[in-house]
Parts: sequence; structure tokens; C-alpha cells
Amino acid sequence: MMLFSRVRGLPVLAPGEGIRLGVVRTLTVDVVSGTVTHVRVRRGRLRREIAPAWGALDAVGPDMLVAVPSCAPDAAPPHHELIGRRVLTEDGEERGTVLDAAFDPLTARIEAVLTTVGELSAGRLLGLGDHALVVRGRRAARG
Repeated sequence: MMLFSRVRGLPVLAPGEGIRLGVVRTLTVDVVSGTVTHVRVRRGRLRREIAPAWGALDAVGPDMLVAVPSCAPDAAPPHHELIGRRVLTEDGEERGTVLDAAFDPLTARIEAVLTTVGELSAGRLLGLGDHALVVRGRRAARG
């Protein structure tokens, strides 16, 4: 299990030569499938960000990622930041703010979203946009 907060800032290296491509800025998620889809890599102040697909990573470790620099941000799916996003139920009830998320680095599946009011299972996630993370309400999640 890995936390989003532990991945941010990790160096990203090219396979083989060990050339540093940049550092992880953030992760892109698809809440419908409940997976991390891309890694957003900051390459320096004046160089463009790259966004390799999570599945294209050669290695994932606690202190670095190894990735082929194959995907420019415009080729990656749209990005909405998960960390810091408001959490709303489908009925519009406020459920805190996202603090972190736990995911399996091998499958990229999100296991849980940690919020200011508790932990949400990935099965409750409905959508993520500029305004909020939308989740199933408690009654809908049970039935």
C-alpha cells in the first residue's frame, strides 16, 4: 500500500541509464474505475511536465519511480487534483476534505480515501471535478 503523499516529490528516473526525468508532482486518478492512471512529473522550471501512464512504469519503489518519458500532459487524460478537494455526497452533503489516498502500487487500485471526517472506501467514489470529489451517501453505499 502507498499513500499519495509519499509518492509526491519522489524522483522519476529513466530506465537503464538512471537519468533523472524530474519529480512526481501529483497523480491522476479515474474515480469511476478507482485507479491511478498517470503520474504527473515536473521536469524543472522551464521544461514541460510529462505524464507517463501508471501502467507504463518500469519500477515503483518507496524512494523512486522508473518511467519511460512517453506522454506529454496534453496526451494524458484531464487532471483534477484529489488531495485538498472537498468531499460531497451525491445529495450535496459536505463530508470534509481529502487529506490523502491509499492505493496498491502494483494494480494502481485506490483502496481508500482519507478525509477530515474519516476514511472512505474506493467503492463509494462517483466522480472528481474542479469543485469536489463526489461520493455515494451512506445509505446508498450499503444497499
